[in-house]
Amino acid sequence: MATFRFKAVDSQGKEVLSTVEAENQAAAIAKIRSMKLTPKAIGMVKEDAGSAAAAAPAPAAAPKKKKRRKSFFKQKVKTKDLMVLTRQLATLVDAGLPLARGLRVLHRQSTNDTLKDALGDMLETVETGNTFSESLAGHPKLFNHLYVNMVKAGEAGGVLETVLNRLAEFMEKGEKIKNKVKSAMTYPVVVLVAALGIVVFLLLKVIPKFQQIFDDLMDGEGMPAITAFVIAASEWVQANWYILFGGIAIGWVLLKAFVKTPKGSFLKDRISLKLPGFGQLVQKTSVARLTRTLGTLLSSGVPVLQALAIVKDTTDNKVIANAVQSIHDSVKEGEGMTAPMGASGVFPAMVVSMVEVGEETGALPEMLIRIANTYDDEVDSAVEAMTSVIEPIMIIFLAVIVGGIVIAMFMPLISIIGTIGQQQ
Repeated sequence: MATFRFKAVDSQGKEVLSTVEAENQAAAIAKIRSMKLTPKAIGMVKEDAGSAAAAAPAPAAAPKKKKRRKSFFKQKVKTKDLMVLTRQLATLVDAGLPLARGLRVLHRQSTNDTLKDALGDMLETVETGNTFSESLAGHPKLFNHLYVNMVKAGEAGGVLETVLNRLAEFMEKGEKIKNKVKSAMTYPVVVLVAALGIVVFLLLKVIPKFQQIFDDLMDGEGMPAITAFVIAASEWVQANWYILFGGIAIGWVLLKAFVKTPKGSFLKDRISLKLPGFGQLVQKTSVARLTRTLGTLLSSGVPVLQALAIVKDTTDNKVIANAVQSIHDSVKEGEGMTAPMGASGVFPAMVVSMVEVGEETGALPEMLIRIANTYDDEVDSAVEAMTSVIEPIMIIFLAVIVGGIVIAMFMPLISIIGTIGQQQ
């Protein structure tokens, strides 16, 4: 048996703080409800030694508090690490293992030092009587508002394992979309870098040798305009290469700094939504993520205003975040979501219509998840279509740049060969 400390509300709305003994957290919540109380938060205080020994032949001791080693190269916790951690914890809790023991198991097997330290702190927080959501809130760099609030809702409703499974599925879907978009953008970036490298190599190393040949054989005769332009460009790059590369580096740094400002970030996000082809992909990706986040929060029991505030904070695109803020303000005034969604101009008409149906039928969470699933499929199609279009465009672009330089160099050679043939 384990002892759980809980916070609950009685039928008159009065807050109750007490403890209860049960085999696991689900049983503790059932006991609390049998006392005609509504649980708001629950955490294990201690576990009976005899029960623990029977359940596990050699239970591990709680990890001792260690001094954190200061390091400038702190091991990064990837989304995949959190996704695996969430899935494993959901499995352990669903199997009836107390939360503290589940955290202890995950702490013992973790190979990421940063995550291991966080799990140790969280275990100590839970064992002192605090809730799991409170322990998560102590590590905001690892667990965002979405994660913490969903766990809080799961604790209050006694469905922590269900919420953890939803979180794991949510992170898996988000990571899948993110990887697909990244893979679609990798090809054009590689081609552009390769094209820039080839052009610089030709301008600095190849064209100067052709220029020497032209000076020796053409005796000052005029060259084709394209050849003269390429040679002039080569001479400028050779004389001012530090200005060229320095200007590119400074321009990149200034652009990054501007994008980090509120105005620059908003402008970048607005442009990203308006770009031909790419803008639709950004819109569909953002809509899929937003609707899945909101639907997951609402289905987990998070109040709608709180859910909209969390969605706004976790949305990367500032334009869409402003639209969510308008929806939040509308709902706060007692109105629906549909009108501000339609007025924002960032949500497709189909999404607005489906949300309207969801509000009217009282099945908004399910409708939002359905929208997210639909747009996940559309993102897949958009990525495939973009990849199929980008590949030939990049090949043509590379052929025009490199081929133009090659043609510019061979045109005078053809003239020289013709002159030599006439002299013979």
